Amino acid sequence: MSPIISVASVTKRFDSGLVAIDAVDLEIAKGEIFALLGPNGAGKTTLISVVCGLVSMTSGQVLVDGHDIRRAYRAARSKVGLVPQEIALDIFSTVWNTVRFSRRLFGRPADDGYLEALLRDLSLWEKRDSRIIELSGGMKRRVMIAKALSHEPDVLFLDEPTAGVDVNLRRDMWALVRRLRDKGVTIILTTHYIEEAEEMADRVGVIDNGRILLVDDKAALMHKFGKRRLTLTLRNPMQALPAALAEWTLALDEGGRRLTYSFDADSQGAGIPVLLRRLDELGVDFKDLDTASSTLEDIFISLVGRVA
Repeated sequence: MSPIISVASVTKRFDSGLVAIDAVDLEIAKGEIFALLGPNGAGKTTLISVVCGLVSMTSGQVLVDGHDIRRAYRAARSKVGLVPQEIALDIFSTVWNTVRFSRRLFGRPADDGYLEALLRDLSLWEKRDSRIIELSGGMKRRVMIAKALSHEPDVLFLDEPTAGVDVNLRRDMWALVRRLRDKGVTIILTTHYIEEAEEMADRVGVIDNGRILLVDDKAALMHKFGKRRLTLTLRNPMQALPAALAEWTLALDEGGRRLTYSFDADSQGAGIPVLLRRLDELGVDFKDLDTASSTLEDIFISLVGRVA
């Protein structure tokens, strides 16, 4: 099956000389949830803006459901809904008029039944006659989502959709994302809440300095780059690691009261039984044992060296 989004050798160079996107190749399949992760200034928003036709690329090609974003702009753009980071609404318009006007902008026939269902899905139906200026920040964010979905797009871009919103809206939004995916809508999101990407995404892409560092299935990424940790809380503090433990990757912290062993997620324990026997032989006693695995955030930070 052909990808619904195809980005080929796309570069964006601004007049200042800044290269925001550097020869990016990316394909996104129909019906998947794809998370694009990267630190501030990595090029996430610029790449989304290029794909949506809002920013012109310097070179390369973008196809949306087979339509070239340059040569067939209207056809390509009609396939896409975008929820940008910044709230941009006519504050004196009502919620109902806002979504109806957005639908007409894309040349879609009137369908008040669809718009009513959409507003109900976003808990906006009771606010349909309210002016935007009267709404809370969370409600305005919901209206932005309703606008993006008003013309029934096949692809929905969510650029930091939950930044600065309350827990209830965040929960409602991800429930909506799941329902949209179940209907065949492709979701591309950027987020600072990497735990959300870990929970929601089918695939993950990491971008830094305008380049895609990797794209992989979430599960494969966690398996390939993940680490596991064995943490032992010692009964008696250890001043230094004995030379007899040099073959294991160990670290002492909390004043020598905690011993941590890190190993690859796919290494099937990496000699834990042997380590525990060696500790026993050395007279190192512990009162608690805990194991944990890397999160997607741990992997992200290891790849780009800083938090998103």
